[in-house]
Amino acid sequence: MKILVNAEPRDIRATNLADALPELGFDSPAIATALNGDFIPRAERAATALGEGDRLEVLAPMQGG
Repeated sequence: MKILVNAEPRDIRATNLADALPELGFDSPAIATALNGDFIPRAERAATALGEGDRLEVLAPMQGG
């Protein structure tokens, strides 16, 4: 299915958010996710279904100073 990940079109096989993250290369436990503008807590990712055209935002903390 085709979804937008951080504003980039991607084609994935996963049908839920928990399975999509490693497929997309996000393997850090320290990330935040939003689906179609709604924050999705880590505990709800497995139960969050993905659909054609969904917009997924994945944010990772950055170090800096």
